[in-house]
Amino acid sequence: MLEPADLWSAGFFYLLKNFTCMFSVIYTFEVKSGQEENFVAAWSALTKLFREYAGSGGARLHCDPSGTYVSYAQWPDRSTWEESMPKLPSEAAEIRESMRATCLSIGTQFELDTVVDLIQPL
Repeated sequence: MLEPADLWSAGFFYLLKNFTCMFSVIYTFEVKSGQEENFVAAWSALTKLFREYAGSGGARLHCDPSGTYVSYAQWPDRSTWEESMPKLPSEAAEIRESMRATCLSIGTQFELDTVVDLIQPL
């Protein structure tokens, strides 16, 4: 296992800072009972539009045992995320409203700059 000093000496943080910029946003959704399938369908459609038209790296949707949905969305940087809405096609507004209608609440919990990324595809 590498120690922090090993990472510094290898120039790891230089490479991370200069070649891998990533920004992530974590959202929570309280979905109305019986609306789970509609929510997942609308969330999926909207997320695909963000990926296709606005530069998102995509997102993952999770559900905890209490039924709260949590989404982890990746972006190349904060500015791409901040400037994403106007880049979406007109159909996105209808999908977004459809998704909102399935929820009791939607919250942006965290806006995060990546420090170290050790996730790899399984």
